[in-house]
Amino acid sequence: MFTARTLLEGKWPILVFAALTVATRTWCPVGWAPIIPLALLAFTLSFFRDPEVNVPPDTKLVVAPATGKIVEIKTVQEPLFLNGEATMVAIFLSVFDVHVQRAPIGGEIKFVQYNRGKFLDARDPNASLQNENRVVGIESADGFRVMVRQIAGLIARRIVGWADQGAAPAKGERLGMIRFGSRVELFLPRGTEIAAKVGDYAKGGETILARRT
Repeated sequence: MFTARTLLEGKWPILVFAALTVATRTWCPVGWAPIIPLALLAFTLSFFRDPEVNVPPDTKLVVAPATGKIVEIKTVQEPLFLNGEATMVAIFLSVFDVHVQRAPIGGEIKFVQYNRGKFLDARDPNASLQNENRVVGIESADGFRVMVRQIAGLIARRIVGWADQGAAPAKGERLGMIRFGSRVELFLPRGTEIAAKVGDYAKGGETILARRT
C-alpha cells in the first residue's frame, strides 16, 4: 500500500507528526493532546499511500490517470499535443484520495511541459488554465495520442513528475503525484468513445474512461 517513492515525498510532514506524537505521549500522556498529532500522522500516511491496481490489459481501453470524482466532461481545443478538438475528462482529487497519477495508455512520452501559475481552489472553473500545472503527452505504438494535465490546487502546491520525455510507461504505470487536493485532466482525440460520466468515481490505472475505436 506504500512505496518508498511516495513516502519519500512525504518524509518531512511524516517525521514532524511522528515526533509530535512521541513528544505529546511523553509529556502529556493523558487527555486529548496525544490523539491530535497521532491523527495527523495517520492522515499524512494515508495521503501518501500508493496501492497496486488491476490494469485492464485490452490496449483499446483508456484508464483513469487519477483517483477521484469525475467533475467535468466536455469538448475543448487542445493546442499543445493533440493540436485540435479533444474531449476533456476532469477528475477532482480530495485530500482523502490517492494522489499518484498513472498512464492512461501505454506508449512513449512525447511531450512534457511545466507551466507556472496560480493556486486557485481545484474546484474553481478557472483553475484548469490559470493554476500551476504539468502536462504529459503520450503516444501509443500505433499513433494514438492522449494528454494528461496535473493541476495544483489551493492546498496542493507541489506537482511531482516521475516520468519524463522519452520514457515509455506501460498503461497504469506511475507518472507522478500531486501533494494534497488537486485536479487531473485527461484529453482524448475527438471521436473517442467515452465510457464514464460526470459524478462517477474513478480509480487511477484501473477505471475505464474510454474505448478506442
